[in-house]
Amino acid sequence: MNLATLTTRVGGLFLGTGLLLAADSAFRLEVVEAGSNWPIPLVEVRTTHQIRWFTDNAGVVAIEAPELIGRETYFHLASDGYEHAADGFGYRGVLLTPQPGKSARVKLKRTQLARRLGRLTGAGQFAESQRTGQDLTWPESGIFGCDSVQTAVHRGRRYWLWGDTTLPQYPLGLFDSLGATTVPLPLTSFEPPLQLRFDFFRDERGRPRGITPISGPGPTWACALASLPDRTGSPRLVASYVKVRGFLEEYEWGMAVWNEATERFERLKVLWTKSDAEPKPPAQPRGHAVRWNDDTGKEWVLWGRPFPTLRCAATFEAWQDPTAWEPLTPPTELKAAGTGESVKPHAGVHSGGLGWHPWRQRWVTVFLQAGGKPSALGELWYAEARSPLGPWGPAVKVLTHQNYTFYNPCLHLDFTPTNSPVLLFEGTYTREFSGNPSATPRYDYNQILYRLDLDDPGLRPAHGSE
Repeated sequence: MNLATLTTRVGGLFLGTGLLLAADSAFRLEVVEAGSNWPIPLVEVRTTHQIRWFTDNAGVVAIEAPELIGRETYFHLASDGYEHAADGFGYRGVLLTPQPGKSARVKLKRTQLARRLGRLTGAGQFAESQRTGQDLTWPESGIFGCDSVQTAVHRGRRYWLWGDTTLPQYPLGLFDSLGATTVPLPLTSFEPPLQLRFDFFRDERGRPRGITPISGPGPTWACALASLPDRTGSPRLVASYVKVRGFLEEYEWGMAVWNEATERFERLKVLWTKSDAEPKPPAQPRGHAVRWNDDTGKEWVLWGRPFPTLRCAATFEAWQDPTAWEPLTPPTELKAAGTGESVKPHAGVHSGGLGWHPWRQRWVTVFLQAGGKPSALGELWYAEARSPLGPWGPAVKVLTHQNYTFYNPCLHLDFTPTNSPVLLFEGTYTREFSGNPSATPRYDYNQILYRLDLDDPGLRPAHGSE
């Protein structure tokens, strides 16, 4: 046996022993949804002396604090959209006596329509459960956080693209779009615990790398990801890009095309460069792309945020010809079901998505509200229409946050079977723009996946008059 093999085996032995010791010494607290018993990720568990844990994708925290073992301890429980019954003082929590190697289960009532399935990106997705000796085969990606997803099926694979990315070595260690691929249908179950494994694009040293290395100072952000056939029928993966400097100052917009050989986006053309004469960019493909056949049978690709602002024929040639683009006028507000109050969609680069849902036989959208309450950038709404161009019916709030941001939702309408009422969407969970000084460990600046059941009675007000 050579030294390398011996070192690997000894290291594995020590690792295994450490995990077994953790399993014997830790108290496993599981938090689940009342009724379904589904694990609930992102639940804060806090003691009276302010030790905090957050449940992982398995809905677990591992408690090993020596001052708590064998002692009756009150644990506060808090999670956006879920709650424990309050006692006479208004506290929401449970009294437990942690014991090494033992476990307990606590149930919370869901108070919102969207059901949290788990975190899609970042490190330690099963870290707490692993400290209790379970979920030990889950691998770490080497990625700590990433912003705002785009996805498209291209040449038999699903391509994923994220914005700025946090790595262990440095905050926001990637400024030119993290990328990955999966099979087209990456989930076999739509219940937690969530486990979705990405094949990330990596450099020669195995480190995650950017896929939009567009020259010029500052980060490169990409959006409007789509796979479009060219005149020969060959699919081409395309995107819009923006170059950014200073604090979110856009100074160049352009078009980029995927190079299949180098597995990177390359600049095709510059559409706009900031100047005194042209301080704002013209209309261009932005946000999420969706296909649509009009009443004549013509196929279009629509770009919206979430409501369509631009369309062109669904071909590579039409996409790269600005004279073939047709601007559209999106709604500036929807009406809340029941109250009729104005709900204004946020005007961000991709602040929502829409698509055809075969079970509802309607176009559906999930979008971020501008200036919502209680969180200014954390309130998400659902609405329906017979056409992607509207008119849109009453909106129903499906997701809420307390002083935290959840932006750039992306719908995954093609993940689920056509006869299923399930609708999946994800978004970026971050304290940015919220004013909250406390970031949620591991979860902050990452993507969280939610599920809507469109047969839920709570969504009936969105159906309008059908």
